[in-house]
Amino acid sequence: MSKKTSLKLIPLGGLNEVGKNMMVFEKNNDMIVIDCGVMFPDDEFLGLDYIIPDFSYVKQNSSKLKAIIITHGHEDHIGALPYVLREIDSTIYGTRLTLGLVEGKLREHQLLSEASLHCVKAGDKVDIGPFTVEFIRVSHSIADVVALAISTPVGIIVHTADFKFDQTPIFTETPDFRKFAELGSRGVLCLLSDSTNAERPGYTMSERDVGEAFEEQFGKAEQRIIVATFASNIH
Repeated sequence: MSKKTSLKLIPLGGLNEVGKNMMVFEKNNDMIVIDCGVMFPDDEFLGLDYIIPDFSYVKQNSSKLKAIIITHGHEDHIGALPYVLREIDSTIYGTRLTLGLVEGKLREHQLLSEASLHCVKAGDKVDIGPFTVEFIRVSHSIADVVALAISTPVGIIVHTADFKFDQTPIFTETPDFRKFAELGSRGVLCLLSDSTNAERPGYTMSERDVGEAFEEQFGKAEQRIIVATFASNIH
């Protein structure tokens, strides 16, 4: 493939690990980054609260960076943003809930006043340099998640974000199966699929089942209930 038509996909985190999600798309002098997350350390990293990706490549090529696109609001997809934005200026794209969580994080780090945040919704298309990014509705254990169909000069790249095909999601529409079918008929050059434990056989229960389990346990409780959450659905 000639330099004129080449496209680089550079994972800076998130492959073969849960967390630190960050993927670079680079075409000549244009670059976009998908997600910017942290990873929570295990017991061998005593004293560390979290681990951020090595984004030195992005810093070295910051003049190429056109945007950072966030697929959803979990820490392993937004947690490193304050550390990256201290070093690199960039426009941030995300859905309403996602940007709400990002705003809180940037406010905590005193970076919100300098941030350039653009709100999008499922179905929107945004042209960023040689890339056209289409946002697609999917379901997950947090609301307002979008997959991405990225049209490039060499073909379409589909980045699923974290997802599961929940047929009975809570207070929202089902994933946009029709759009995925349409993309398949058009032809996809590369699929970047991000779904924890996807290699395990079987099915994951609907988020609605989790709510029913809460109701059952709460109904039996006779005293105060304390619930600790990490990735539980805001609904």
